[in-house]
Amino acid sequence: MAAVPTILVFDTGLGGLTVLREIVAARPDAHYVYVADDAFFPYGHHSEDKIIARMVPLIGELIATHAPDLVVIACNTASTLVMSHLRGQYEVPFVGTVPAIKPACAKSKTKRVSVLGTRGTVKREYTRALIRDFAQDCEVTLVGSGELASLAEAALRGQEVSDDAIFAELAPCFVGDGEADPARTDTVVLACTHYPLLMDRLVALAPWPVDWIDPAPAIARRVSDLLGPAGRQTDHAGAEMIFTSKRPHRLNRAVMPFFGGRVPA
Repeated sequence: MAAVPTILVFDTGLGGLTVLREIVAARPDAHYVYVADDAFFPYGHHSEDKIIARMVPLIGELIATHAPDLVVIACNTASTLVMSHLRGQYEVPFVGTVPAIKPACAKSKTKRVSVLGTRGTVKREYTRALIRDFAQDCEVTLVGSGELASLAEAALRGQEVSDDAIFAELAPCFVGDGEADPARTDTVVLACTHYPLLMDRLVALAPWPVDWIDPAPAIARRVSDLLGPAGRQTDHAGAEMIFTSKRPHRLNRAVMPFFGGRVPA
């Protein structure tokens, strides 16, 4: 039987759990280490230089400690900045998370797409290059949210988050005069892994139906391809959850579904 692979999933907070959920479904044979850099959350509030200076050595420490077979950077803001640095520094394979502009524009029928991300992600040259290269004939609206990631974390922790607070972040994505407008927004790219934590509420609050593009399934396919054929799940395939703040967290019940029912150590 092949050795159980270890997959390290890194995010600024809890948003990467939406990516983890898809990877676990694709690779139940793996051992998972989920790292939330909550001591530095949210990354969108820090400069590019500070994010790079923090992440590169931190990822190196995590690789040395956990010896993963593959590392997933489950954060758009981080991925658009540090992937080249990480790949140049470490030999372990990396899978990043970037705004799914290409598939969104290919799918849109009205040719009007919105990208909902953190302020850091939407202002990044990387994101604008994706639009230049892959938007084709679509009109792309960039929407930088300052609060939605924090609202998603609060909701996962069981705190009350109002519809008004969510809608205020969501509303700029919807361009047009309603569902009957042939030039309305029909596709929204979720360019932050936190946002699918609120998917049910995003759908309910949307002024009209749209296609929501979540990159997590594509990331899971890429991870599985890089690891090769899956082995059978074993008793050694478990999970760990690490918070860089080292503050106590009581999230086992809330996060177990993301770990495929496992209780993370």
